[in-house]
Amino acid sequence: MRRYFGRKLLIYGLTFFAAVTINWLIPRLMPGDPVASMVSRANLAQPEAVAAMQAYYTGLFGLDLPAWQQYLNFWGALLRGDLGISIWLFPTPVADVITRAVPYTLGLLVPAILLSWWAGNRFGAFAARRRLLDNTVLPVGYILTATPYMWLAILLAWGLGIVAGVFPVAGGYSYAMRPNLSWEFVGSLALHWFLPFLSLFLVAFGGWAIGMRNMIIYELEADYSAYLSALGAPQRLIRRYAFRNAVLPQITGLALQLGVLVAGALVTEVVFSYPGLGSLILKAIQNQDFFLLQGVFLFIVIGVLVANFVIDIVYVLVDPRTRAGMGAEA
Repeated sequence: MRRYFGRKLLIYGLTFFAAVTINWLIPRLMPGDPVASMVSRANLAQPEAVAAMQAYYTGLFGLDLPAWQQYLNFWGALLRGDLGISIWLFPTPVADVITRAVPYTLGLLVPAILLSWWAGNRFGAFAARRRLLDNTVLPVGYILTATPYMWLAILLAWGLGIVAGVFPVAGGYSYAMRPNLSWEFVGSLALHWFLPFLSLFLVAFGGWAIGMRNMIIYELEADYSAYLSALGAPQRLIRRYAFRNAVLPQITGLALQLGVLVAGALVTEVVFSYPGLGSLILKAIQNQDFFLLQGVFLFIVIGVLVANFVIDIVYVLVDPRTRAGMGAEA
């Protein structure tokens, strides 16, 4: 087991290094000059003042150094836990900007991922044994899982927000309120959270339901199911074994789908102007904020890698064949 997780950690370490390097490159391949954009917002009339201000901020952010030295400085600052200063919200540190947005994104992602996976697997397994549900779940599931997150978010915002007027369509809470610990504020948070959550949940739910439905049918037609049935085992026991075997590929699928779900959450936040990491990415691109863009991408990379590693651990715990393979390897 030690060798297994050692190899996993090595793979994740190399992946982290490559992802962080690409993360550093992407903003610098964008057109435009972030310092020039920052200076233009100051509305200075004198050319000498503009040149002096541009030279000052270029040196302050280290953008006057050669690219290789900027890259090494980036790694040095990263190892110290320093993500830099936001160009858009100067002089606010990037870490402070991200810290304010992370609870909103996690509040969307964690419930959407866990609830859609659990509900989709349960409903797919149940529908595989009911012809009426099977005939409805399959087409509806295909429609949901093929629907882009952004398109479904727009439909929900239009139908339940603008037409029905049941839910708000923008922001993380009412613009007339300030964050506090009152029940009124918590209720406003929940109302603004529901539509972004629902759009993520529905798309993921359809995929998990289809996957589990197909896996349950395959497992119920496997040789061990026929053997147990011939021995007179109750159908409830056979279905329980089938579900346990069918859920293993779904755990693997959860690891593979994490990146897609995170990307869907970021796009959904932009649609609803939800104050999470997706909105920060949009603002960072619009203002050419290299350091904020790097910080947000870094947080996403670390989050996805940690979540995948946790899923690897869970897979070892729930699949005895993996543990047996480790024992044989040792």
